[in-house]
Amino acid sequence: MKTHDVLNQTPPMSGLNAYLGDPLLMQITKRFPQEVRKELEQNGRFVLSSDAQDLARLANAETPKLRTHDRQGRRIDVVDYHPAFHALMRRSVSQGLHSSIWEDGKTESGVRHQARASRFYLTAQLECGHLCPLTMTSASLAALMASPTLYREWSPLILPRKYDSSNKSPAKKAGLTLGMGMTEKQGGTDVQANTTRAEPDGSGFYRITGHKWFMSAPMSDAFLVLAQVREGLSCFLVPRILPDGSSNGFRFQRLKDKLGNRSNASSEVEFESALGQMIGNPGEGVKTIIDMVTLTRLDCAVASAGLMRAGLAEAVHHARHRVAFETTLIEKPLMLRVLADMALDVAAATALAMRLARAFDNAAKDRSEAAFARVMTPVVKYWVAKIAPAMLYETMECLGGNGYIEEGNLARYYREAPVNAIWEGSGNVMALDVVRVLKRGPQLFDEVLNWIGAQLGRGGQGTVEVLRAAMRVTENDEGAARILTEQLALAAAGAELRYLHSEDIADAFIETRLGGQWRTTYGMLDARHNAKNIVNSLYPGAS
Repeated sequence: MKTHDVLNQTPPMSGLNAYLGDPLLMQITKRFPQEVRKELEQNGRFVLSSDAQDLARLANAETPKLRTHDRQGRRIDVVDYHPAFHALMRRSVSQGLHSSIWEDGKTESGVRHQARASRFYLTAQLECGHLCPLTMTSASLAALMASPTLYREWSPLILPRKYDSSNKSPAKKAGLTLGMGMTEKQGGTDVQANTTRAEPDGSGFYRITGHKWFMSAPMSDAFLVLAQVREGLSCFLVPRILPDGSSNGFRFQRLKDKLGNRSNASSEVEFESALGQMIGNPGEGVKTIIDMVTLTRLDCAVASAGLMRAGLAEAVHHARHRVAFETTLIEKPLMLRVLADMALDVAAATALAMRLARAFDNAAKDRSEAAFARVMTPVVKYWVAKIAPAMLYETMECLGGNGYIEEGNLARYYREAPVNAIWEGSGNVMALDVVRVLKRGPQLFDEVLNWIGAQLGRGGQGTVEVLRAAMRVTENDEGAARILTEQLALAAAGAELRYLHSEDIADAFIETRLGGQWRTTYGMLDARHNAKNIVNSLYPGAS
């Protein structure tokens, strides 16, 4: 029975374009080849299409299911995914999110990491769970390069932009994905405490026995696994299915019941004499995976920035349409300043993540860029991933009760956000990595600080002096590492906003984040900063 008309509800964002509606991203990518920018425009349109939004919703509502045995009692160890997950994987693989930085060709020459990061950023605004296997696949190729023979054997199977979800041996598939098995019950980040062992079988291969407490994307075709040998912790490539089609000793115990990242399965697994090949040298497992870890940390930052962008875009959209007390929410000074304050963090996070991608592209030919990549990878991952949950909570509050329900996107974004801060090194691990670089290569910080000072201009010398003071304290007090890490992130983000000529945005960010103002919540902008201009310049649309 009809009781009332539905009024004053925000229209859906379907039909908008996540790329064309993002002036900062367009500014960052304006020097990219036209073909890349055209692809980004198409991706931006897809991300906000109603069909894509349905895929994201279904992939997270219909979560993966583990089947350890078939109906006749045979052990199969298979994880079933909803077709929506496979559809998302198919599209993202076709865009090369798993392979593009390794492909030959001149289209993206000089901007490979930046072009992929831009695609990854847009796709994260749609659905992040399926990006986990793509991140691991792309990053695993870096580790495989430690064994050129293995790289030559496996890369032709991994690089094709074809998604093949069939349960076959790697050689029989059109395309492969790779996963990782690093942590164990007793160790976590302390992988040296791993007890899984690898014994040589006399033919150049190893037999691996033990367990992994977290192994995501368990239907990947092969995994990088850490295991102990006589010389110490080593890295192995372990296929899930053997050439004859039989299981390679994988015994999945259960799937993790995770807070977020629901579309992507994460498993506990035991290995029963699984066959593997060593990557790199015996006892150098951590050294072998370090380049891989660096790439995954970049993806954590990029995805977090994308999540924040998507969440705030919904909040701004809602505020422009929702009427309260006779005017739209965005006309309320408090709401406008909250949105503008959040917009500064999203802009800074986006600029900083893409700045890191630029350093990755230029590191081989520019010493200062190589220094930026080494010093700032843990810094960027730390700050961008860590601010996402709090910011996404605030976007939910902008929508009130409508933001808190699972039928909208914001609840999913909020549950998704913490994983990027936890995965591939939590906050303390990132801060300790900064300390490690400071002790081993303090001259690298000089390159970074010189760049920060040059971009900040006349007001930058004081910031550089504060950073140097924080470095001196951290050298003698490991417990101060988070202070240095956060200050580096804020200063570099402000510097990059200056580099991008986003003057009003940069001014407001630097004054409110580096000016020493005490702040624990959003909305701390005063009248000196034009909140309306900040929001409209970063989220264009009629207000």
